[in-house]
Amino acid sequence: MAKAKTAYVCNECGADFVRWLGQCTECKAWNSLTEVRLASAKTASVERRGFAGATQAKVQTLGEVDLQDLPRFSSTYNEFDRVLGGGIVPGSAILIGGSPGAGKSTLLLQTMCQLAAQMKALYVTGEESLQQVALRAQRLGLPTDQLRMLAETSVETICDLADKEQPRVMVIDSIQVMHLADIQSAPGSVSQVREAAAYLTRYAKNRGVAIFMVGHVTKDGSLAGPKVLEHCIDASILLEGTADSRFRTLRGNKNRFGPANELGVFAMTGQGLKEVSNPSAIFLQRGEEHGNGSVVMVIWEGTRPLLVELQALVDASQLANPRRVAVGTEATRLAMLLAVLHRHGGLHMSDQDVFVNVVGGVRVTETGADLALLLAIVSSFREQPLPRDLIVFGEVGLAGEIRPVQNGQARLNEAAKHGFTRAIVPAGNRPKEAIGGMQVTVVKNLQQALEAI
Repeated sequence: MAKAKTAYVCNECGADFVRWLGQCTECKAWNSLTEVRLASAKTASVERRGFAGATQAKVQTLGEVDLQDLPRFSSTYNEFDRVLGGGIVPGSAILIGGSPGAGKSTLLLQTMCQLAAQMKALYVTGEESLQQVALRAQRLGLPTDQLRMLAETSVETICDLADKEQPRVMVIDSIQVMHLADIQSAPGSVSQVREAAAYLTRYAKNRGVAIFMVGHVTKDGSLAGPKVLEHCIDASILLEGTADSRFRTLRGNKNRFGPANELGVFAMTGQGLKEVSNPSAIFLQRGEEHGNGSVVMVIWEGTRPLLVELQALVDASQLANPRRVAVGTEATRLAMLLAVLHRHGGLHMSDQDVFVNVVGGVRVTETGADLALLLAIVSSFREQPLPRDLIVFGEVGLAGEIRPVQNGQARLNEAAKHGFTRAIVPAGNRPKEAIGGMQVTVVKNLQQALEAI
């Protein structure tokens, strides 16, 4: 027998090598190379013939490209459509990840049951039995008479049956348990996950079927499997949420058909996931007692502003190295902002423990939360509460300057809509037109911001 050809692929960056190395020369990651078996030329030829597309490729100029809107269709959930960029695109391959119990299968089952009443839909389950899926649908009170179900893990068999069913949308739950007959490794390995995802993506493009693939996540919250898995699909979405929180956030990390970093909010109930049309009102459910170290900031998520409460607690440390704990924001940025506060604000906190928390389980990644974070820390340190009707946003530079952020006018309008009457914003975000009932204070540096409170 001829020896099977193999290669070594990096799990972090997707680079491939002809032999094993202890360190990837591309991304410098250690022990990240995994052996994969390459498909034979005969197998690849058969696969290409099986995927003979309905349209022939042709060369054309850029001006001849059709610029009409993509023929999207709704997922029946506005928050889901928002993250997808306006709806589901036929022929797209979408990867949905999330921690166990986040609600990935629940969200897709609800969506597929609703879509099945409008078009042909196929739900492929590889991890659960058909009885388990049916029990979940019955518990959630979903319509079950139209959705087509299949329990299978062979990718070739799934595609053959899908050719007979001719669905417009299909779910693969999950990609980690799927396998190809030509790949000798076990399901879930790097080679199986990569080749199965590539096979399904080619099938989606050639048949015009929208395919949702469920993916597992690692301990740090990133999608499991090789990095090339995220490169071959069209959209990558993460469903985030802790076990002690009833809210789930659907965040788009990659989207070829719309803006990335878009955010959708859902609430987990006894009847499944319910979309939250006004997330700011949910995250602003503050207690009657207004304590120190609490401030509301306006962050920008995708294409809309979001009002979130930020809390800080500063306490005398009993340790040689005071603790710096940040929940919902970056701990390294917290340490940097404390250094800026010491250098340009004159507040010494090297002997204080500093704890920062974003209420509601929201993860803030933008720099527009810098100023709110520093003012909340100062409020807790001085034991003086900030006004309850105050909102803050702005980026803080290393020189102590307050830099403007994008969409400042839209942030102020959203805050005024929720009843806030005072705002501290960068001078570059001075509103072009007066906002009724709101007093806006513009600041250029950290010293002016501290004087404003």
